[in-house]
Amino acid sequence: MNLADHFLVAMPSMDDPFFEGSVIYMCQHNEEGAMGIVVNKPSPVTMDLIFAAADADIPERFQNEWVMMGGPVQIDRGYVVHTPVGSWQSSLLINDEVALTTSRDIIESLAKPGAVEKAVVSIGYASWEGGQLEKELAQNAWLTVPADTHILFDLPYAQRYDAAFAKIGINPNLLQGAGRA
Repeated sequence: MNLADHFLVAMPSMDDPFFEGSVIYMCQHNEEGAMGIVVNKPSPVTMDLIFAAADADIPERFQNEWVMMGGPVQIDRGYVVHTPVGSWQSSLLINDEVALTTSRDIIESLAKPGAVEKAVVSIGYASWEGGQLEKELAQNAWLTVPADTHILFDLPYAQRYDAAFAKIGINPNLLQGAGRA
């Protein structure tokens, strides 16, 4: 099983306060473990601050947008899930169209027209040791859904959870243990 380029969607019964209600875009999954970026939980940081720190003008498409809280690991680092994949100093190719980049050169390029078409920026990431995610899946903590770039890049973050469930025809509010408002 390889869940890279899938959404990992927290079941409504998830009791972990960080991951409750989360949609995670899975960037890597193999026998050694897994890693992904939470794409629907805003951090206290806005994109305006990211561009200011990079000494770059903020494009209109990123003004007043939130940086996502990508996960509890390395929250002092930035991660950019983007399309097209391009050629950056430090990238992980997820598929032919989407990559995860951690190098500063991509932030500077987000301000250049045409360099990066769409992007989700986060601080931190989520990770699992080998076999850990499989155990959580067996315990029904997560639902897996093939990733959808429209959900990932085009929908407002607050709509991504319900949209991921809807992609497979499920209303999360109707699931047993659904305590979401």
